[in-house]
Amino acid sequence: MSVFAGLESINGLIVGGNRGIGLGFVQRLLQPDFTDQFQVSVVHLYVTYRTDVSPELAAIASVYPDRLTLIQMDITDEAQIAEGMVQIQRQVSQLHFVLYCVGFLHENGIQPEKSLQQIQAEHLIRYFQINSIGAVLLAKQVLPLIKHDNRSVFASISAKVGSIGDNQLGGWYGYRASKAALNMLMRTTAIEYSRKSPKTVVVMLHPGTTDTELSRPFQRNVPPEKLFSVEKTVAQLLNVIARLQPTDSGQFFSWDGSRLPW
Repeated sequence: MSVFAGLESINGLIVGGNRGIGLGFVQRLLQPDFTDQFQVSVVHLYVTYRTDVSPELAAIASVYPDRLTLIQMDITDEAQIAEGMVQIQRQVSQLHFVLYCVGFLHENGIQPEKSLQQIQAEHLIRYFQINSIGAVLLAKQVLPLIKHDNRSVFASISAKVGSIGDNQLGGWYGYRASKAALNMLMRTTAIEYSRKSPKTVVVMLHPGTTDTELSRPFQRNVPPEKLFSVEKTVAQLLNVIARLQPTDSGQFFSWDGSRLPW
């Protein structure tokens, strides 16, 4: 049974839908065969971008002007998150699917650390701002929109390297720690949501290594069968999401539906 069983239509929010996996979700959720596969249609989809709308997202918006609304939002700024929620509330009273798809691994001279000597405090702060803190600020601000009598899902894109129990290689201090923090923040959110929004399932999702700008510099040693296209990743994660049950809230899932250790 789908997590959205009993609903004919839903409203969704993709935070970080300008490119990569987030953009892939935008493309998939608006297609007619999504409705055929999951027996629910996405009536309105809200998608955030940080600065400039990518040509790919702009093209989708031009095709679905009545179903897709773009919202500029820097998730390191809670005021912008709050304003985005106000903008959504002007149009709809409920969200049923929220996906935190923002992720940071490298940019502007910041690279994953290979040793303690490479750690810089300002770089660590950047990792946590984007990979961890933004998600829990979103959970704080979006609560009025997902606190209702219908089922809803709050999913965050995490990473297997954020598993403390699975860490056998070391390195990547900032990215690993910020994803571990994301998992803890969302696990704690799930507990509070169980009281305040009991119909909401909160989960963390490991997408596998996906062929995006984030992973591209680190794909050299990835076997071809373990490097997923964006389309494949989105299809796999949607299958996981569709099978979620209320008892799954607060859990950490891999792309194949298996549970990952903390």
